[in-house]
Amino acid sequence: MLTRLHVRNLAVLDDVTLEFRNGFSVLTGETGTGKSMLVDALALALGSRADSSAVRSGADRTEVSASFDLGPTSTAAAWLRQHDLDSDGDCVLRRVVGSEGRSRAYINGRPVPIEMLRDVGGQLVEICGQHAYQSLGQRPTQRELLDAYGDHPGLRHAVLRAHASWSSLQAEWHRLQSTQRDQRAREDLLRHQVRELSGLGLQPGEIEALEQEHRILANAGQLAAGVAQALERLYDTDEGSAYGIVGMALRELRELAEIDPALAPTAATLEEAGIGLREAAGQLRRRLDAIEHDPGRLAAVETRIAAAQELARKHRIPTDQLSALQQALQAELDGIDASDDQLRTLGSQLAACEQQLRDAAAALSLARQQAAATFSIAVSEQLAQLGMPGSTLVVRLEPLPDGQCAAWGKEQVEFLVATNPGQPPGPVARVASGGELSRLSLAIQAVSIAGHGAPTLIFDEVDAGIGGSAAEIVGKCLHRLSDRHQVICVTHLPQVASQADHHFAVAKEAAAGQSQVRTRELDGRGRVEEIARMLGGITITERTRAHAREMLRSSGSRRTG
Repeated sequence: MLTRLHVRNLAVLDDVTLEFRNGFSVLTGETGTGKSMLVDALALALGSRADSSAVRSGADRTEVSASFDLGPTSTAAAWLRQHDLDSDGDCVLRRVVGSEGRSRAYINGRPVPIEMLRDVGGQLVEICGQHAYQSLGQRPTQRELLDAYGDHPGLRHAVLRAHASWSSLQAEWHRLQSTQRDQRAREDLLRHQVRELSGLGLQPGEIEALEQEHRILANAGQLAAGVAQALERLYDTDEGSAYGIVGMALRELRELAEIDPALAPTAATLEEAGIGLREAAGQLRRRLDAIEHDPGRLAAVETRIAAAQELARKHRIPTDQLSALQQALQAELDGIDASDDQLRTLGSQLAACEQQLRDAAAALSLARQQAAATFSIAVSEQLAQLGMPGSTLVVRLEPLPDGQCAAWGKEQVEFLVATNPGQPPGPVARVASGGELSRLSLAIQAVSIAGHGAPTLIFDEVDAGIGGSAAEIVGKCLHRLSDRHQVICVTHLPQVASQADHHFAVAKEAAAGQSQVRTRELDGRGRVEEIARMLGGITITERTRAHAREMLRSSGSRRTG
């Protein structure tokens, strides 16, 4: 349960501390004193959104801490142990919001992400705001309330998970199908282009080789004449060839080297040059023998190069890229064929995932049907206890059109209510008045959370729009809830406040040019005065005080202080 709430520098709350106990507690005070701001402060400690506007004027930051006493078997205690955040059965949630907008969260003094604060906070406290009944007519809210009563989060999560997987696969299937349609539109062109390129049969590097061969064949005569002339100048002429001249110089240097040994290295160099000239002559002779004039081969090479150039112009690429183009087009064509198999595989996976979704949704639907039957009875009984005898709630489960299945299941949930005997049930928003909506909301909340809700329940003016005996009945309902939960309620109704086990008064004071909120727990006499104020307004008479004392006595001695 919530044991302590401490707030510093949150809007009009400068420094406020509240100590709570088990049972039913109420917060009362004039309108605008900051009662609901205390609820907002607790929500901040539980991980609600915050910004710098929450920081009190002139302060550098807002701080809120909420302390809880946990039972050893509570889900929150297990969660803290799982995340190594436990502290001897205590849990302190702390939130700091700076004037620059930065927010920090702590659990038992250790910094944590805001998401972790929300996770554990949802297991500790449930807040029903003062305008919760206004959303009661909305189908998503009705679905959440029924599911909270049914307590089947595992089934809901299974549907949500299956729907996410199915949606992902379906999106991929549609994308692949669209891509395949585009591919099919150019499949014939691809096959034609691949046939053309395959027919040419170009090998990698072949174009370069053909162009080189063409240059040789086209200039065979010039090459032969040139090579023959070079051979003659190097070697074949008896006198005047390079080889002959080098040989003569070598013989002369050998004779001179006998006189001057310093010429010996030069002679050796000339000897090596002679050897090189003989080798070069041999290479030229072999090349001369290989050069031939072949008009037929020249024509064939020119034809093949022309065919390649024609295809290159058609595809607007250089001829040396034709081989790579053929490989790319063939890969794209193979991809079209492969996408058929991929689409079939994906279709099978999609069908299996859809069946899994439908099975999960069917299990959730069955659980909802079972919950709806008992929920309707329980809420109708609660309405009778809240001063609406003969009122009935009917839960209608309407299948989605065309057998669809959404992330929340395969049906819409709608609450129909009849507030008078014999009246046919109708949509909540159209049938119930403001006061009836308030009591209907409370009845549904009481039934939904009675068995498995958070240990601490906060009601912020859920009694709006009612008064008289109905208000007293609401107070008794809230007190009955406190048998299983810690209940804290912000109220303006003396009939509700008189039912509480613990009573806190909230007041606003002016000091140093700023408003400050003060809270105090009331004793027996203080409760009489506060409830008299709530009954009588500005002027409080002895008769009003007597009425207040009577209300407290009739509510039970354990609440009179």
